Amino acid sequence: MTAAELAAFLARPATEVAPRLLGAVLRGRGAAVRLTEVEAYLGVGEDPGSHAHRGRTPRTAPMFGPPGHLYVYLSYGMHACANIVCSPDGAASAVLLRGGEIVEGRDAARARRSTSREDADLARGPARLATALGLTLADSGASALHEPFALELPAVPVPDSRIRSGPRTGVSGDGGLDSYPWRFRIDADPTVSPYRAHSPRRR
Repeated sequence: MTAAELAAFLARPATEVAPRLLGAVLRGRGAAVRLTEVEAYLGVGEDPGSHAHRGRTPRTAPMFGPPGHLYVYLSYGMHACANIVCSPDGAASAVLLRGGEIVEGRDAARARRSTSREDADLARGPARLATALGLTLADSGASALHEPFALELPAVPVPDSRIRSGPRTGVSGDGGLDSYPWRFRIDADPTVSPYRAHSPRRR
């Protein structure tokens, strides 16, 4: 599939795109990950769990398009987490890359994730996944469809019977409710991160 065809595929709401990204491979800097867990986030006024819920800001501008670009943010001011932007240009939505299996470049991923004891831990969780692929905050706004990155959809989609959905992990407020079952994962895959409800940070 060409970059233009991929961009057209991604130009739909993240809630539609997210389950179809399971099994896709994202190539980064010297490593590649097969996605096994993702979360969908919509835009202005649609999704109280989304960074774009209250409108465009300098940080969230990449979420507003064009589709196929990266939106990278810092979690707790420390860890980069990566999203693939969806929806037509100007309409914010994105798919958070929550977990996956390193399928190429394990040595590079291990060098970046030296604390991981097992291969299944290398990209289990959004911060680990971004680190394993060499993604940083500087990549926010870059295309995920062009070098040094590439996105490949699975030749055979993951069967619906193997896809599970549920509330998004660690999301505060209304956005973390069961009414937003927008975390999608491949059932029983060892690289899927454990579900955690939001817990307020202690000061």
